[in-house]
Amino acid sequence: MITPSQLKRMPKTDLHVHLGGSIRLETLIELAITEGVELPSFTVSELRESTFKSSYRNLEEYLEVFRYCGSVMQKFENLDRIAYELAVDNQNEGVRYMEVRFAPQRYAGGEMLLSDVFEAVDRGLGRAKAEFNRRDEVETGSEPPFEYGIIACAMRYFTGESSLYFRRLLDVHRYSQEEDIYGLASAELARAAAYARSSQIAQVVGIDLAGAEKGYPPGVHSEAYDIAGSNFLHKTVHAGEAYGPESIYQAVTELGADRIGHGKSLFNPDAVSDPEIADKDQYIHDLVQYMADRRITVEVCLSSNMQTDPGIGVLKNHPFKLMLENRLSCTLCTDNRTVSNTTVTDEYIKALNNFPISEWQLKNLVAYGFKRSFFPGTYRQKREYVKKCLDYYEKVMAGSA
Repeated sequence: MITPSQLKRMPKTDLHVHLGGSIRLETLIELAITEGVELPSFTVSELRESTFKSSYRNLEEYLEVFRYCGSVMQKFENLDRIAYELAVDNQNEGVRYMEVRFAPQRYAGGEMLLSDVFEAVDRGLGRAKAEFNRRDEVETGSEPPFEYGIIACAMRYFTGESSLYFRRLLDVHRYSQEEDIYGLASAELARAAAYARSSQIAQVVGIDLAGAEKGYPPGVHSEAYDIAGSNFLHKTVHAGEAYGPESIYQAVTELGADRIGHGKSLFNPDAVSDPEIADKDQYIHDLVQYMADRRITVEVCLSSNMQTDPGIGVLKNHPFKLMLENRLSCTLCTDNRTVSNTTVTDEYIKALNNFPISEWQLKNLVAYGFKRSFFPGTYRQKREYVKKCLDYYEKVMAGSA
């Protein structure tokens, strides 16, 4: 019987965690007071009750709380601190590798350029990494070190209220079609991400596409993904969270996604809306096999899915069960530690309590997190790192670590 203590100590990954949704509430309150930002409340308990709740009506209400977090993330030193604290919180529960994602264009345009945003986040993560890896147990090799990557989120759409950067972009291109501007912004972000990586400003490893899926197809952002690919950046896409399987299909075929964020609608033929798809069940079958064959990994976020889609009912109904049965490459993630009030350890506990997961499957979930990561080092370095982490996993499970 695997204990909660073992789940906490075992080496884990979080490949899908948003910086803006994972700020400590104590830090949010402190920075809001300093920056003169109005919050619904200035105590942690009241914020938990009124705003950062245990359940939400839908995805829109869930995303609404991000405006409070984003309002205190417009300065270099604030981003540095928030990123540092996020890394420390992960280290304290056994996470040894994480990929932090955020939309730099939401924080640029005022005091910071896009490169400054990347640098600020990298500085905080890097400081936490350096501190952790100086520990005796890491330096002696008895435990694996902490590593991280940064993923830049492009937005499927945005308004002038989203940020000063987006407001200026829309104003300058006021005679252009909106979808052209969305694509332009994504392409510019991909170039900035590539520059930050090549100039060693930040440990950028990939690009993501986030935001409402319905009505905002991924093809608009194909240039950005072409730029990312030509600069050897990895690709992930939010898809199948609030739209049907077609969204996942478009992400893997049109954008060449290596991983899919959420993928919740993957097994739902009723969510297929394209009238030209006559046999929906066959379409689902073919899409699942396509992803399985290519080891396209699903970043599963159980808690946030339950919060944004009340229609699931109970966790046992989550399609994660079908993902396991179909041998898909999956990894458990938090999505937003603060907004969803969760940790990676909590996600594993929920999974084990609600799905028939064998010891072999548990190790696979952990292994996929490390193996399908966008690790910033060489392939040889990645293999060595994955081996260290999985060897340590075996020690924890055997009770010898």
